[in-house]
Amino acid sequence: MRTRSILLILCLPLLMAGCLKDINPSDALNTGLLTGTEQGLQQAVNGAYALFKDHVTFNGTEDLNNMYLRQYFQLSDFASDDIVCAQTTTDPLYYSFSLDHTATQTNTRFFWYISYKIINDANTVIESAEKIANPSDKIRQLIGECYFLRAFCHFNLVRLFARPVTQDPNGMGIILRTSTSDEALKARATVSEVYAAVIADAEKGAELMNQPRGVQFGSKEAAWALLSRAFLYKEDNDSAIFYADKVIGSNRFSLETAATYPQLFANAMTGKETIFCTAFTPADDYGKGGSIASMIYSDGNSGWGEEYASQSLRDTMAEHPEDVRWQYIVPLKNTDGSLQKKNGIEIYYISKFSFQGGSPTLSSPILFRLAEMYLNKAEAAAKKGNTNDALDNVDMIRKNRGLENALYNHVLPAGKTALDVVLKERRIELAFEGHRNYDVYRNKRSMNRTYWGYHLPGLKESDINLAVKPAGYNNMIIAPDAKRIIYYIPIDEIQTNKLCEQNP
Repeated sequence: MRTRSILLILCLPLLMAGCLKDINPSDALNTGLLTGTEQGLQQAVNGAYALFKDHVTFNGTEDLNNMYLRQYFQLSDFASDDIVCAQTTTDPLYYSFSLDHTATQTNTRFFWYISYKIINDANTVIESAEKIANPSDKIRQLIGECYFLRAFCHFNLVRLFARPVTQDPNGMGIILRTSTSDEALKARATVSEVYAAVIADAEKGAELMNQPRGVQFGSKEAAWALLSRAFLYKEDNDSAIFYADKVIGSNRFSLETAATYPQLFANAMTGKETIFCTAFTPADDYGKGGSIASMIYSDGNSGWGEEYASQSLRDTMAEHPEDVRWQYIVPLKNTDGSLQKKNGIEIYYISKFSFQGGSPTLSSPILFRLAEMYLNKAEAAAKKGNTNDALDNVDMIRKNRGLENALYNHVLPAGKTALDVVLKERRIELAFEGHRNYDVYRNKRSMNRTYWGYHLPGLKESDINLAVKPAGYNNMIIAPDAKRIIYYIPIDEIQTNKLCEQNP
């Protein structure tokens, strides 16, 4: 599969290179466009946030499917065992389901491009603002937000395009862009170097941000949350706990209860758990044409609704039907109450990105929230051998999700480790929020995708109506060292930057 993809790269028409200048991230802000005033800097920073949700022209075309957050969630979750694909599609999201990646797929190319565009804007603001003598606290806040945005984008790039730091810290990471004067031709930093840069930027951002502007903007606590996540991935467990405790101890956030949790994602901007989200308004409701919800939910008219909560995830949750987290998994039923199917796959829509203001295709996606901090602490404690602490933090989540009668109370299930318990809870709690892939592979575990769906190799239409579906699908238990758990560096970078080496 990898060999075939490389051949596709080598066979691309040379005329494509003539268009590459049109997708250079350096076409964004420059210091000459900024006045150095508080108002000018704030407008520039707000523009960087807008790039997370805007449809930006890429390679001369504006495609409604090209949006940072759409790719952020799809590239992660559609390759996991939480979401099942119900049919083939020409949308490049299918490469995530099949794991049959290429360097030319549009979604990874756009994600790479828009990430570096945000990074470039952050660098431009930082360099302009840091020339100001005696900056005000508001300007320091804006500078800090840019350090946070740069850290966040570099971190997401290294998660998608490089192997987990726990597998190969000295392996190839991504290209670090920390200055507008960086050479265009630049080699990939190691994974460890990328993590060091992310941590340094997040720490710097946290130091500077003391004038919070709302959960739709970076904050001290958002930077701490990013640090907790990054240190957890590194298995620096003490630091992961330290920064999670700083978020929790800020007293700015509290866990939603069983009564309020079902409304959290439709009301992210005012949610008690929300640390950082991207604010969408009714004007940003892309409907069927490119919203995050369009592929995983439909009211019959609102979206395509072609991907569903997987049998694997539902089996994991099946023990507790009283769990309020089921409310984000919506079965589509016939008038007689029977469950509808598509191509033999049971239809369970996913509504975590729906119903802001009542719209089935509108939400303000949450990127950091308080529940993750408790789960970060739980995982770190489990790895430190502190089983009781791990279970206490898991129980903090469960008692707020309708499971007051199913707490662990320091007792592990038979045959399970503390880490098993934590990873199961992370899967259920953080489902569809872009975590599952990384939680599995960074812990050097395999992902079992042997359930019915169009991610399966060799699927035939004749298989659909079989009473008993084929089992033991080849290549669908994905080992953590499999090459296809990460994506190719996009062809645009490889063709224009000869110092950038491709993933094997």
